[in-house]
Amino acid sequence: MNVSRAIATLFGIGHAGFAPGTVGSIVSLPLAYLIAWSGGRFALLLAAIIALAIGAWASELYARQVKSFDPKECVVDELAGQWVACAFAPVSLLAYALAFALFRLFDIWKPWPIRKIEHLHGGIGIMADDLVAAVFAGVVLAVLAHLNLI
Repeated sequence: MNVSRAIATLFGIGHAGFAPGTVGSIVSLPLAYLIAWSGGRFALLLAAIIALAIGAWASELYARQVKSFDPKECVVDELAGQWVACAFAPVSLLAYALAFALFRLFDIWKPWPIRKIEHLHGGIGIMADDLVAAVFAGVVLAVLAHLNLI
């Protein structure tokens, strides 16, 4: 397995037989929790930005290799997006469960402008819709945290 394929598919997780994006998001949660618990939410946001950059590169190469616009097995975007959403949440199991649910909701539902952004080309396009879905989830999480609901 080449490096870009390994990164784009999260070391094969993207080949899960059912809901690979959801599996990618679930797998990213313990890592997000560990990063935020040990380094804080800013460290998690920084890790997410790094994952976005590396993920865009890997996704670009992988999409070219498999000759697909946005291959479903390419799930590094779920990891990066889930980490961004979690960076807005308090470091707790309840908040991370809600971050997961909200991120998946916005990533699957794709309200405007997420659906429009999804049509961008290349690795940036693969990553961009998940980033915007994560920001949508993050805004909801920030409001809930401000209201002391999570």
